[in-house]
Amino acid sequence: MIHTTMDQKILSLATEKTADRLQEFLQTLKEDELATLLQKQAAEGKTAGAFLRAIFKGSPCSEKAGALRRLKTYTSCIQLVESENLQKEVASEIIGLLMLEAHGFPGLLLVELANVFVVAIKEGNLMSGKSLELLPIVLTALGAKKEKLVYGKDELSGEDCKKQLIKTLCSVRWNRQHVIQLTSMFKDVPLTAEEVEFVVENVMKMFSKLNLQEVPPLVYHLLILSSKGNRKRVLEGIIAFFNELDKQHNEEQSGNELLDFVIMPSSELRHVEGSVILHIVFAVRLDCELGRELLKHLKAGQQGDFSNNVCPFSIALLLSITRIQRFEEQVFDLLKASVVKSFKDLQLLEGSKFLQNLVPHRSCVSTMILEVVKNSVYSWDHVTQGLVEFGFILMDFYGPKKIPDGKTIETNSGLSRTPQKHACKLGANILLETFKIHEMIKQEILEQVLKRVVSRASSPISHYLDLLSNIIVCSPLILQSCSSKVTEAFDYLSFLPFQTVQGLLKAVQPLLKVSMSMRDSLILVLRKAMFSSRLDARKSAVAGFLLLLKNFKVLGSLSSSQCSQTIGVSQVYVEVHSYNSVANETFCLGIMDSLRRCLGQQADVRLMLYEGFYDVLRRNSQLANSIMHTLLSQLKQYYEPRPDVLPPLKLESCILTQGDQICLQEPLDHLLCCVLHCLAWYKSKVLPIQQDEEEEEGFYQDLDDMMESITSRMIKSELEDFELDKSADFSQSTGTGFKNNICAYLVMGVCEVLMEYNFSIGNFSKNKFEEVLSLFMCYKKLSDILNEKTGKGKTKTANKTRDSFLSMSFVSDLLTALFRDNTQSHEESLSVLRSNNEFMRYAVSMALQKIEQLKETGYVSGPGGQNPEKIFQNLCKITRVLLWRYTSIPTSVAESGRKEKGKSISLLCLEGLQKTFSAVQQFHQPRIPLFLQALDVPNNEGEEAEVTVTQRAAFQIRQFQRSLVNLLNSEKEDFNSREAVLLISFLSSLSKLLEPSSPEFVQMLSWTSKICKENSLEDALFCKGLMNLLFSLHVLCKSPVTLLCDLSQDIHGHLGDIDEDVEMEKTDHFAVVNLRTAAPTVCLLVLSQAEKVLEEVDWLITKLKQQESQETMSEEASSQATLANHPIEKAIIMELGTLLTFFHELVQTALPSGICVDTLLKDLCKMYTILTALVKYYLQVYQSSRRIPKILEKLVKLSGSHLTPLCYSFISYIQNKKTQSLNYTGGKKPKKTADVAIAMARVLRESRAIPNLIFAIEQYEKFLIRLSKKSKVNLMQHMKLSTSRDFKIKGNILDVVLRGEEEEEEEKEEEEQEEEEEDTASEHGGQNEEPAKKKKKKK
Repeated sequence: MIHTTMDQKILSLATEKTADRLQEFLQTLKEDELATLLQKQAAEGKTAGAFLRAIFKGSPCSEKAGALRRLKTYTSCIQLVESENLQKEVASEIIGLLMLEAHGFPGLLLVELANVFVVAIKEGNLMSGKSLELLPIVLTALGAKKEKLVYGKDELSGEDCKKQLIKTLCSVRWNRQHVIQLTSMFKDVPLTAEEVEFVVENVMKMFSKLNLQEVPPLVYHLLILSSKGNRKRVLEGIIAFFNELDKQHNEEQSGNELLDFVIMPSSELRHVEGSVILHIVFAVRLDCELGRELLKHLKAGQQGDFSNNVCPFSIALLLSITRIQRFEEQVFDLLKASVVKSFKDLQLLEGSKFLQNLVPHRSCVSTMILEVVKNSVYSWDHVTQGLVEFGFILMDFYGPKKIPDGKTIETNSGLSRTPQKHACKLGANILLETFKIHEMIKQEILEQVLKRVVSRASSPISHYLDLLSNIIVCSPLILQSCSSKVTEAFDYLSFLPFQTVQGLLKAVQPLLKVSMSMRDSLILVLRKAMFSSRLDARKSAVAGFLLLLKNFKVLGSLSSSQCSQTIGVSQVYVEVHSYNSVANETFCLGIMDSLRRCLGQQADVRLMLYEGFYDVLRRNSQLANSIMHTLLSQLKQYYEPRPDVLPPLKLESCILTQGDQICLQEPLDHLLCCVLHCLAWYKSKVLPIQQDEEEEEGFYQDLDDMMESITSRMIKSELEDFELDKSADFSQSTGTGFKNNICAYLVMGVCEVLMEYNFSIGNFSKNKFEEVLSLFMCYKKLSDILNEKTGKGKTKTANKTRDSFLSMSFVSDLLTALFRDNTQSHEESLSVLRSNNEFMRYAVSMALQKIEQLKETGYVSGPGGQNPEKIFQNLCKITRVLLWRYTSIPTSVAESGRKEKGKSISLLCLEGLQKTFSAVQQFHQPRIPLFLQALDVPNNEGEEAEVTVTQRAAFQIRQFQRSLVNLLNSEKEDFNSREAVLLISFLSSLSKLLEPSSPEFVQMLSWTSKICKENSLEDALFCKGLMNLLFSLHVLCKSPVTLLCDLSQDIHGHLGDIDEDVEMEKTDHFAVVNLRTAAPTVCLLVLSQAEKVLEEVDWLITKLKQQESQETMSEEASSQATLANHPIEKAIIMELGTLLTFFHELVQTALPSGICVDTLLKDLCKMYTILTALVKYYLQVYQSSRRIPKILEKLVKLSGSHLTPLCYSFISYIQNKKTQSLNYTGGKKPKKTADVAIAMARVLRESRAIPNLIFAIEQYEKFLIRLSKKSKVNLMQHMKLSTSRDFKIKGNILDVVLRGEEEEEEEKEEEEQEEEEEDTASEHGGQNEEPAKKKKKKK
C-alpha cells in the first residue's frame, strides 16, 4: 500500500507545472526504494513510461543529487531490460526514454554509465542484449563533450574517453550470442578510422566462434560498419574466413565422408556462402568504394601468392558482382587475366626443376572456377549468370583464330596446349557443367552456342561444335523442349560453309532420333539445299541425308556389335526409345531416291556420296541392295563391257568439256574405291547370313566379274591406250595438258584401288600378287612421267602429293605381310612383291602419307578413317612393323651395294616411326601406355601388367640409342645426316615419357651428355637436335646454367677472342661444339636457353616483390617472411652469378656479325634489366634491422668487374667491325642490291640494340647508387664510370654518307651496263676477285 501511495504521489507531483515538490519528494526516497518502485511499475507496464519521465523530471542533471539519481535509474533500467521479465513493448518504451535523456548527462556520469556496459559485457551479465541499443547514444554523447574528464588516472577529452572505452570494449571477451548486436551497435557510433580498425579486428576474431547460420547477419552489419572505413580489411577477413572453411570442409570430405554429416554439411555451408555473397553484392550496389576495394584486393592476390585471396568463394563473389554494370567489364578482365596467368605459371613450373624446387605447387584458378560451378547447385542463382557469361567470354577470346591458308587442328594432348587453348577449354567445361546442373539456364546456353555457330561460320568454330555435341549427348531428351532453337539453326544450313554444316549435323544427330518434328524440319531444309545454286549447299544436303541413313535403321539391319566398327558414343545415349522400323524403311528408301539424283551433279557432290555409302551400308545393312545396285548401275556407265577392248574404262566420259572449261565430272577412282569396300563388307558380313537367298547374289557377282575384268585389261593396257605416254602434253596451262593430268590421276587411282582389291581377295596367291605388281608398275610409270613433266614447271602446287586410295587397314596389312609374315605357304607369293624394292618403298611411303594426313586433318581417307579406335589400332600395327624393320635391318646393311634414287626403306621406316609417335601424342595422349604395350610382344601377361610407361619407353630408347651409336661410329662416307637427325627427334619424343626422378631418365641424360662430349661431327642440324635434347633433359633435373658456362667456354675457344692479341686456350667440354657448329648453331641455342633462365629468374623476382607489397607487415611477420624468402633470394643471386660468368665468356668471343651478335646484345640488355629488378626489390624490402646479403654484394662486384667493362669493349668491337665493313664496301661495292639491303638491316638492328644495352647498364648503376645510400654500403666501389656516348644524328657525317650512296648508285648503273657486254670468261674473272677481297678484310 505504501508503495502504491508513493507511486501515485510521484505521478501526481509530475503533473504539476514546477518540479520543486517532486524533487523534494524524490530526495526523501532511498536508492533501494526508487529501484523497487521502478521494478514494480515496469512489471505492471501500464504507467512505466510516465513513472520514468516523472523521475527524470524530478532529477535534473544540473544538480549533483539529481544526476546521481538519474545514473541509478539508468543502471536499474538496464538491469530490468536485461532480466527478460518485461513485455517487449515496455522494454522498448524504457529504452526509448533512456535514449532521449542520455544527452543531458554530465561527462563523468556518461563515462560511468559506459563502464556499466563494459563490465556487463566483460562478465557476461547481458541476457537479452536489448539494452545495447542505448550504448551508441551514450558513446555519441560522450564524444560530444568538450571538457576534460577524469578517466582512470588521466584527464581526457570526451572524444579520447570514447576512444579508450571502445578500446576497452574491444579488448574484453564478447559473449557469442551478443556479437551481432554489438557489431550492429557500433554502426550508430561516430568512429574515427583507428576506432573502426579496433572494432573490425575484434569482430573478425569472433567469426570462427559463431555458428554458421549466425555469420550472414554479422557480415551484413559488418559491411554497414565498413562504410565508416577499413573496407579492405573487412573484405579480406570475410574472404579469408570462407577460404579457410572451404579448405577444412574439403579435408573433412577427403578424410572421411561421414564427417560431412557431423561437422559441416555441404548444403549448410554453401547456403551460408550464398547469403553472404548476396549481402556483399547489395553493399557494393550502395557503396561503390567497397567494390573498388574488392577488385584492388583480388588484383593484388592475382599478382602474388593468390592462394589466400583468390579462392572459390572470392571467384563466386566476383561473378555475382558482374550483375552490377559498372564493375562487369573490370571483373571479367580480372578473371580472364587470372586464368591465363595461372596456366602460364603452371606451364613455366612444369618445364623447370629449378622453379619446382623453390615454389610450392599452387592450386589452379581453373580448378577453383569449376568448384564454383559445382557449388552453384545450392541456389546460387546470382552466380550462375556470371558463370555463363564468363564461359562464353573465355571461348570467344581464346578460341582458335582464323589464320590465312592455315588449318586449326584441335589436339587431345594436354602438354601441347598453350595457356590460351587451356583457357578456351576451361570456358567450354564451365558451360557444360553449368548446363548439367541448372535447368533454368539450359535454353540460354544452347541458344548462345547455336547463335555463335551460325553467325561466326567464317571463323573457326570447332570449339563451339564440340561444346554443342557434348551438351546434346548429356541430355537429348531434355533438349526436346528447346527443339525450336535447333530448327531455327537448320534454316541457315544452305548458307553455311560445308565444314560447319558437317559439324552441326553430327552434333545434333542424337536429337533427330528423339524428335521426329526436328527430323522432318531437317529433311525439308536438305531437299531445298539439294537444288541450291551453291555447291557447298548441295554438299551439305548430301552430308545430311547420309547422316540420316546411318542413324535410322531398317528392321533386320545388323546390330552394332556385328559391325566392323563401333557406333559413336553419342548413340549410346539416344537408342533408348522404340521406333517404327517399317516407317524407317520407307523413309530411308525415299532418301536413297533423292541421293541417286546427286549422281548427275558435280564431281564433288558425287565424291561425297561415294565416301559416305560405306558407312551407311555398315550401319544400315538392309539398304545393301539399294546401295549396291546404285553403284553397279553407275559403274556400268563407264565400264567397257566388251572383254577384248582396251582400256576397260571410258575415261573420256569422266571428263566434262564446256568450251574452254575442262573439269572432272565422274570421280571414277572414288567410285571404284566405294565399290571395293562395300563389296568386301557385304561379302564378309551380309552374305554369310543370306546364303540361302540366291537372288541376292546377282549384283555382287556382277561387280566381282567387272572388277576382275578391269584388273586383267588394265594390266594388258599400255599408257598409249590412255594417250598418256611420255609424248603426251601434261602442261597445266593448255586444255589438253589439263585433261591429261585429270586422266593420269584417274588411272593412278584406279590402279591403287585394283591393287588393294586383288591383294585382299588373292589369299596369298602368286598369280594375284603378280597382278598387284603389274598394276603397281603401271602406276609407277605414270607417276614417274607426271613427276618428270611437272618437275620442269616452276609451280609447287603441281608437285603436291595426291592422297592415296589405299585404306589405312590395307596399308597396315600389306606392311605386315611384306616385312613380318614368315608363314611357309606364303613365302613364294610374297617373294614376288618383296623382290621389287620400288614396291616395298611404295608400301612404306603410303603408310607415311596416311599418318601425315592424320596429323594435318585429324582423320584418314577410307573405311574407319574417322573412327579413333580403328585409327589407333592401325597406328599400333604400322608402328610394330616399321620398328621391327628399322631395328632388325640396319640402314648400312640394307643399302649396301645399292645406289637408288630417293630415300632408303630404312630411312622411310624411321621417318614413319617419328610421325606415328607424334600422331599418337597428338590425338591419343591418354592411350600412350597401350600404344607402347602394343609395340612389345609379351612373354608373360602377369609380368607385363606391372611394367611402367617409363620402363617401356626406356626399352625403345635403348634400341634407338644403339642405332645412333652405330651410325656415329660408321665410316664418314656412310654417315647419313638425315637419319641421325630423325633418330635424335624420335629419342626426344620418347624421352618425354620418362619420369624425371627415374633411373632411366638419369641414364638418358648421361648418355646424351656423353654423345655431346665425344662426337665432333660438323653437322649443324644434328648438333642442333642433340643440344636441344640435352637441354630439354637437363632442365627437368636442375638449372642448366653450369652447362651454359661450359658451352660458352667452348664457343669462346673455337671462335677466338675479340682481342686478336689474346691467345685462346681451347676447352673441350663438348666435342659437338667445333668451328663449324659453334656459331651460329650452338651460340643461338645457348643464348635461347639463357633467355629462358632469365625469364624464370624474372618471374621469381616479380613473385617476391608482389608478396612483399601485398600487405604491410609487422616487424615480426616481416622477419618471418624474410626467412621464408631467403632460399629463393639466394637461388636467384646464384643463378644470376652463374649467368654472369656465361655472358662474361660470350662478350669476349669474336662472334660473326649478324643474328648471333643481335641476340647476344638483346640478352645482355635483359640481363641488366633483371639485375635492376633485383636491386629494386632490395630497395623495397630494405630495413635498418636487415643488412644487404653478402652474396648480393659479391654479385654486384662480379657484374662491375667481369661484365660491364667487357660489354663496352664488345660494343667497340662491333662498331669497329661495322666501320671496317663500310670501308670495305666503299672500295668495291657488292654486285647485288640484296647484299646492301642485308648489310643495312644488320647495321640498323645493331644501332637499336647498342643504345638499349647502354641504357639498361646505366639504369642498373642508377638504382645501385640509391641502394648504396639507403643501406650505407658502397656497392659502386667496383663499378667504373660509363663511357660518355652521344646518340645524336650528326648532320655533317650524314651528308657525307648520303653523297657516298648517290655516287655508289651512279657507279652501280655504269657497272650494270658493262656487265651486260661482258662474256662468260669475264664473269669467271669477276668471281675470282672475291677471295682477294676477303684477304684485304683480314688485314
